[in-house]
Amino acid sequence: MKDSLGAVQTVLVLGGGSDIAHATLRELVARRARTVVLAARHPDELETTAKELRDLGATTVESISFDARATDTHQAFVDDVFTRFGDIDLVLVAFGVLGDQTVADVDAAAALDIAATNYLGTISVTVPIVNRLRTQGHGTIVLLSSVAGERARRSNFVYGSSKAGIDAYYQGLGDSLVGTGVHAMIVRPGFVHTKMTEGMKAAPLSTTPEAVATQIVRGLEKGADIVWAPPPLRLVMSVLRHVPRVVFRRLPL
Repeated sequence: MKDSLGAVQTVLVLGGGSDIAHATLRELVARRARTVVLAARHPDELETTAKELRDLGATTVESISFDARATDTHQAFVDDVFTRFGDIDLVLVAFGVLGDQTVADVDAAAALDIAATNYLGTISVTVPIVNRLRTQGHGTIVLLSSVAGERARRSNFVYGSSKAGIDAYYQGLGDSLVGTGVHAMIVRPGFVHTKMTEGMKAAPLSTTPEAVATQIVRGLEKGADIVWAPPPLRLVMSVLRHVPRVVFRRLPL
């Protein structure tokens, strides 16, 4: 449960290796979050992050195994987490793959890997998590989406389509949760300087994991439905969505 001042106490992160998730956890621990569960494909690689969070004041930080593609394990995974740690105040869905569009153009398996991880894997684990949040009567689930899902661009349309799909799913989910005590929040970052984008040319309005984390925490405090990071992207994407397709195709996107 949140404390008497409304601060998150228990956090589950799916995609425990995410740079944005790490930055968000640092802010949440500074605001009195005390139990953190880091779920990732390789939990043994998260000890440095776990130690940092303990040093910042978290009393319980555990790293556990989670594979977004192993959908047949998701129900048991969720049941185990809620049984072991009790009520979860916040679930941060931070896993995902960018993939290589040039490979996905010609390799169906590569394209399916992006779609299966970002879309199917997210839905598969979201359903049992939301069921548990409904049962406990409170909690927030946060999706790290992307502005890439706002309008598919030829440079990364497989990734963009997977983000568009899961973003739409979470919009509908959020509407369905009104009145239940459970809240869904979508975060739409632009280009973020992380391990995933290392070596790539930065896009305009590029940002950092720390700046995105600040917007996430502000969104949680306000009970926002959608968070843009940085905020000006909301206007930029509103314009870009309405650019005629014949013009859009000529843009260097």
